[in-house]
Amino acid sequence: MAISGIISAIVIGAVIGLLGRLVVPGRQQIGVLATIVVGIVAAFVGALIGQALGLYDSKGIVWLVWIIQIGLAALGIAALDRHKRRS
Repeated sequence: MAISGIISAIVIGAVIGLLGRLVVPGRQQIGVLATIVVGIVAAFVGALIGQALGLYDSKGIVWLVWIIQIGLAALGIAALDRHKRRS
């Protein structure tokens, strides 16, 4: 993967993480770096799910993949926040 691909994955992951954080109600006890990491992982896993379901066959923006990625980020942030509150 080229450096531009890595940078774009980080930026897209950060956006996905922030959108996922907005979906989770209340205040989260996790930092910005954790939000970005969760967003990057959610973007990667969501893209794999979208590819497995054949959602990339259409042209243009694949909205359903974005919804999957944001949902995964919200689940990851909620789980990490719950873990952090118990610790």
